[in-house]
Amino acid sequence: MKIYTKKGDSGETSLFGGTRVSKSAARIEAYGTVDELNSVIGLAASYSLSPKGTVWVKKVQEYLFILGADLATPPSSDTRIERIGEKEIKDLEEAIDEMEEELDPLKNFILPGGGHAGATLHVARTVCRRAERATVACGKEENISDQTIIFLNRLSDFLFVLARYENKYVSTPEETWKPDRQ
Repeated sequence: MKIYTKKGDSGETSLFGGTRVSKSAARIEAYGTVDELNSVIGLAASYSLSPKGTVWVKKVQEYLFILGADLATPPSSDTRIERIGEKEIKDLEEAIDEMEEELDPLKNFILPGGGHAGATLHVARTVCRRAERATVACGKEENISDQTIIFLNRLSDFLFVLARYENKYVSTPEETWKPDRQ
């Protein structure tokens, strides 16, 4: 099977179910940014993660494939797919709670950075926020599941806490943001 089909050469692509849409459509922007997010998380996973972080990241990458398919398939479509739901959101919340038990409470803003994995997870968090904005914009134009937005909102929190957790795992101290006020 060839990787190129030439079907997208005119600037259109197919949603699940076969509907052709412009590659600039809000739905494509949303799930394309989710795809980008999955790649950045994959980059983070290429560094030495904690054992728990390795498990969580793999699970999140699987969830992002579900989310991408969810966004690529209008709810009105006859195509039946697995969709993001309460279970995946609850999994993220439980992981956040578990990690926060091992972290010092935040009293100040921290600068994004740290070790390779932690810094990359901070980048993933910002891409996640962009995916969330794109999904919200898509939802203004098209019918999407509310769960997709909730999931992305929770995922950005998860990525922030995971970045902190991974930095602690490699004994990289967090740098507190100190505004220069005179």
